[in-house]
Amino acid sequence: MDKTGERGDFEWVYNDQPHTSRRKEILAKYPEIKSLMGPDPQLKWVVTGMVLTQLLACYMVHDLPWKWVFFWSYGFGGCINHSLTLAIHDISHNVAFGNKLARLNRWFAIWANLPIGLPYSASFKKYHIDHHRYLGGDGLDVDIPTDAEGWFFCTPLRKVLWLFLQPLFYALRPLVVNPKPVSRLEMMNAAVQFAVNFVIFYLWGLKPIVYLIAGSILCMGLHPISGHFIAEHYMFLKGHETYSYYGSLNRITFNVGYHMEHHDFPSIPGSKLPQVKKMAAEYYDSLPQHTSWTRVLWDFVFDDSIGPYTRIKREYKLVKQE
Repeated sequence: MDKTGERGDFEWVYNDQPHTSRRKEILAKYPEIKSLMGPDPQLKWVVTGMVLTQLLACYMVHDLPWKWVFFWSYGFGGCINHSLTLAIHDISHNVAFGNKLARLNRWFAIWANLPIGLPYSASFKKYHIDHHRYLGGDGLDVDIPTDAEGWFFCTPLRKVLWLFLQPLFYALRPLVVNPKPVSRLEMMNAAVQFAVNFVIFYLWGLKPIVYLIAGSILCMGLHPISGHFIAEHYMFLKGHETYSYYGSLNRITFNVGYHMEHHDFPSIPGSKLPQVKKMAAEYYDSLPQHTSWTRVLWDFVFDDSIGPYTRIKREYKLVKQE
């Protein structure tokens, strides 16, 4: 029997993450799922279309009044930018060009990063590997809030503030929880990003820059799409640490809602995750799932039993290399 225990206010468990064993069991029963692994040939064209759309939008907003810059930033551009962060999530698993062209995936992620306005893709890749390998790992999985976040953001008003500041916490938390040396690719990511920002500013002024960056920040905070951040791993039911969402917003988020399926098979592109659920339905249909990301945000804010502390944590003993 799996054991759970209290330690602080997180839910500490002393068993392995469920995705490893479920993956083995599903593959033993449905080996044809392996055929879904590999690159998605359409991803590069979809992402490129989104990047070009945002560059066109930069031209379109440069003469607008500021109130309309922010309106379109939140209602349109931010949605595209949030979707691009999820494309970068997919690309981090090498599903744009395959594992044999891993470096090309990294550069393509930098291309997808351009409308976001701030360098992000290279650092995300570095930490996202740990999120899969050490799900819930204390000091390893930087997706989990810090103790300070859990302690302070515990009332409805404070939780709303935490949601609004979520992009800031995602950016700074790795530097506190699990700092790593800055890589050459991260420096290149920043150099390319700021060079493109400068060109946009030179051509069209400040408003397009604000349009891009404000959209990224606002739509990763208090926005219906950002409900997936909470829906994926916050423990709405005791003992369950990963949840899927099968609603319509998957159409604009690269199927990130199929999150149990994704953690079971991270090398399968988001576009093919619905096929995983269909082929192995008996493994997923009976598991808890969300039906609305907006409802997730509402419950997170107003349910006293849910907050930044509502995460499963475990310890991993790593062998240090000399």
